[in-house]
Amino acid sequence: MKKHNFGAGPSILANEVIEKTAQAVLNFNGSGLSILEMSHRSKDFEAVIEETRQLFIEILNIPESYSVLFLGGGASLQFCMVPFNLMEKKAAYLNTGVWANKAQKEAKGFGEVVEVASSKDANYTFIPKDYVIPTDADYFHITTNNTIYGTELYTDIDSPITLVADMSSDIFSRPLDVSKYGMIYGGAQKNLAPAGLAFVIIKNDILGKVSRYIPTMLSYQTHIDNGSMFNTPPVLPIYSALETLRWMKANGGVVEMQKRNQAKAELLYNAIDNSKMFVGTAVKEDRSIMNVCFVMKPEYKEFEGDFLKFATAAGMDGIKGHRSVGGYRASIYNAMPIESVQALVDCMNEFEKQH
Repeated sequence: MKKHNFGAGPSILANEVIEKTAQAVLNFNGSGLSILEMSHRSKDFEAVIEETRQLFIEILNIPESYSVLFLGGGASLQFCMVPFNLMEKKAAYLNTGVWANKAQKEAKGFGEVVEVASSKDANYTFIPKDYVIPTDADYFHITTNNTIYGTELYTDIDSPITLVADMSSDIFSRPLDVSKYGMIYGGAQKNLAPAGLAFVIIKNDILGKVSRYIPTMLSYQTHIDNGSMFNTPPVLPIYSALETLRWMKANGGVVEMQKRNQAKAELLYNAIDNSKMFVGTAVKEDRSIMNVCFVMKPEYKEFEGDFLKFATAAGMDGIKGHRSVGGYRASIYNAMPIESVQALVDCMNEFEKQH
């Protein structure tokens, strides 16, 4: 039976990315060595990390004034690295979900934090609007896609101060105007690579403006100066990221990814909206294109567990919703084929017919 991987992360990768990564584990580039055992200082791996960096720049159209870094520690380490490097006295945060809230909480150890708006009281079912960004803050932090609650910022906002964005779960899902951001970061395990890697896109001139001591490993400048190789980088996830970027470029880049993602989301949201049993959890104007969250309508709540068992038996993997939302979550990242989304829709329809 075919498995359809709707897991939120670590999540689906394109089949050819998995196959080529597996081959590199066995024998990288005909070298007779596994990529797991070869030196990160070797010419072979230096070529890998450089091509990965260049594809980031090409696919996202990153200006020359930015650096692209590949770091360990995931996005969660960035929650403290951002204020360590960028906050002198004050920072502003938009609270749109669990990860946004964690980033904001971490920043409070470095100075004053202003929460410009929050949807926490509504269980993060929408993206706040009409807030005021304090112009005396050192930066404004946003989380563009909220995996747990299924909400998303679709456009690049205009900020009067340095804009910092956690794009862990929607990077490469649409074209970006990188010039509107001072920094973009994220964990790779949603749309790019296996777990263990964080990417950072940072404008060089926003650094060097804080007076505090920054530990060597936590300084972005350290990693810029050393080409992400100050210490041994996460070599296998970087190689997988390279294969994902090659796959993405060959398949039309972010413009084509956006087109495919919108088609998948429309298919699934239409099924939810026309269902007698299911209902979406996020307000329609803020629904995520990457993470579709839905629950049983109150009158069908008794069937919640039954549908999960039914869908799992039909090959739908990873659709159980996060405990803070309940119900179901279908993560439909770039590598998810529309055929799998159709299989989930068919599964929902069949369950409805039976009940």
